[in-house]
Amino acid sequence: MAVLPEIDVQYAVNFDQQLLPSQEVLERWLMPAFEAHPDETRNEMTVRFVEESESRELNHTYRGKDASTNVLSFPFEAPPGMDIPLLGDLVISPHVVAREAEAQGKTLADHFAHMTLHGCLHLMGYDHIEEDEAEEMEALERRLLASLGIDDPYKDER
Repeated sequence: MAVLPEIDVQYAVNFDQQLLPSQEVLERWLMPAFEAHPDETRNEMTVRFVEESESRELNHTYRGKDASTNVLSFPFEAPPGMDIPLLGDLVISPHVVAREAEAQGKTLADHFAHMTLHGCLHLMGYDHIEEDEAEEMEALERRLLASLGIDDPYKDER
C-alpha cells in the first residue's frame, strides 16, 4: 500500500503565489509515483520553489551547468545503519517552468505536475542518461500523468 508523501513546501521565490501549487496539490500529483512504488518506505521530501539565480547556482555547483533549470533532484542517502524516511529534495524554478510551459503549449499546472513527478522519480532512482533508461522513465511519467488526466508531455518530441 502506497504511503502518502509528507512534503515540506518552501516558497523562496517572487512569483504569483496563486499560480504555485499548494502542498495538497503537490501531494495529489506525487501520489501516483508512490502508488507505483508500494515498497518505497521513504516518503518525506522537501519541494522548494526558488528564483532562477538559486536554481542556476545549484545547477552549477552540483551538475557543472551554468544555467537555471526547471527541476533539480537531490536524493537523500542515509548513513549506514540509519533508517530515515527522507526521500530527498526537489528544487523547482517556477520562472523556468512557466517559460517552458508557454513555449511547449502546455498549461502551467500540467507542466508543474510533470516536473514534480519527474523530479520525484529521480529521487526514487530513475534516470534518463541512457536511451533505455529514458524510455523507461518517460513511459512511467506518461502513465502517472495520464492517471492525473494530463496529456503525454513527450508527444511532440516523437
